[in-house]
Amino acid sequence: MVGPRRPQFVLFGSSIVQFSFGEEGWGAILADIYARKADIVLRGYSGWNSRQAVEVLDQVFPKDEAIQPSLVIVYFGGNDSVLPTQDGLSSHVPLDEYVENMRKIAIHLKSLSEKTRIIFLTAPPVNESQILQFFGTKGRKNELCKKYADACVKLCKEMNIKSINLCTTLKQRDDWLTTCFTDGIHLTPIGSKIVAKEILKVIMEAEWKPSLDWESLPVEFA
Repeated sequence: MVGPRRPQFVLFGSSIVQFSFGEEGWGAILADIYARKADIVLRGYSGWNSRQAVEVLDQVFPKDEAIQPSLVIVYFGGNDSVLPTQDGLSSHVPLDEYVENMRKIAIHLKSLSEKTRIIFLTAPPVNESQILQFFGTKGRKNELCKKYADACVKLCKEMNIKSINLCTTLKQRDDWLTTCFTDGIHLTPIGSKIVAKEILKVIMEAEWKPSLDWESLPVEFA
């Protein structure tokens, strides 16, 4: 631990989180904007689904820590929504279980502190033809991505949690299919900028006290 202590924003999720600190990734964008104001902490695990996330909640977010995150941004759903395979080795998680896993994550995070804020990111859309080209698989379908995204948004409304529906957010660009993904799944700088912009908008518009908007936080040693 180094000082002075700043608000801590934790990014928790699968590869879209792990890769977010890459060049022009949405995590890197947030770290740049919040420089000298908040620490952006990465807990991204490529290939993971919500089932695996639930198993490590106590390790990633211990309840007995004196200092708890000010904000946790959670992304799971993309790997959960892949089609199941006969050998059972895919990352598929049935929709009902996915919702319950996300509920468990939300309950755990809410228990950390009264001031720990939460944003859930839903499964994004995909470029199915690009995925086939890069990975040789037809295991990801936009129809399923939307089902999991809609279920996540519904849960967030039920639990009074902020959410960003990436299925609709990325599709605000007419050319999203060809500009938002590097391989049909993971985000290009263009896709990351859209995600970062939406996160900043949610933080700015949230009626959280204290506010976590970057303009509201003090500059360290100013």
